[in-house]
Amino acid sequence: MKDVPMTRIEAEDLNSLKKAKQRLENPGVAAKLTHLIGKPIEKGFAYLPAGWNDKLGEVTRKALTQAVHAAAATMDNSAQGKPAENILHRAAAAVSGGIGGFFGLGALALELPVSATLMLRSILDIVRSEGEDIADMATRAACIEVFALGGPGAEDDGSETGYFAVRTALAHSVAKAAEFIAQKGLAEEGAPALARLIMLVAQRFSVQVSEKAAAQAIPAIGAAGGAIVNTLFMDHFQDMARGHFVVRRLERKYGAEAVREAYARVECK
Repeated sequence: MKDVPMTRIEAEDLNSLKKAKQRLENPGVAAKLTHLIGKPIEKGFAYLPAGWNDKLGEVTRKALTQAVHAAAATMDNSAQGKPAENILHRAAAAVSGGIGGFFGLGALALELPVSATLMLRSILDIVRSEGEDIADMATRAACIEVFALGGPGAEDDGSETGYFAVRTALAHSVAKAAEFIAQKGLAEEGAPALARLIMLVAQRFSVQVSEKAAAQAIPAIGAAGGAIVNTLFMDHFQDMARGHFVVRRLERKYGAEAVREAYARVECK
């Protein structure tokens, strides 16, 4: 399909694109957590144990790898086109966060894979509601991509935090991972193409995980606070997924270039 000018994109679709942009370009997890708990997240980092950052990348990568396999094995297309069960997934995330908050930071390595799996299941549910086939390997790779959205990576310079900048940076790895999954499935956890995508996504996702951990490390957060933090974490990535797959739906209808140009021009307040 050829790209079309913005003037030919239907008003309803332009409105959907505007809402998607508002989700995708809104403040990241740190700003939302600060608003929630009333304290700068930076204060929470002081309570994290020594060597925390050295372990975080590996914990995050393993959590995403486990989530990819667990979520994909338990989802199908039976509810394609139906509204996503966002509230149900938020409730499950709250329970997971509450348990993690009760046992403290030492439980993060056990709690994060559960939370990541719940988030990926929610992302897949949103994908189905947007009419995409979650059995399609390119779609599954795009679901993993969601974890890289909505916040800076560890080495970003400020120019690579926008939605399309992140997609461009990951485009090659997403395509290669989709190709590999289509050929060999998800059974081989060490698959280089899939492992490469997860590694790149984990580099960005780990920053947001560290902000979640810092919030939960603040004294007096406890189980109740952990549940609230995890609910916000889930809500954030549900927003990222909804925005991402609305953009993808419009790209299929109008062409990638037309949607990208319209995205740049629509006002986002």
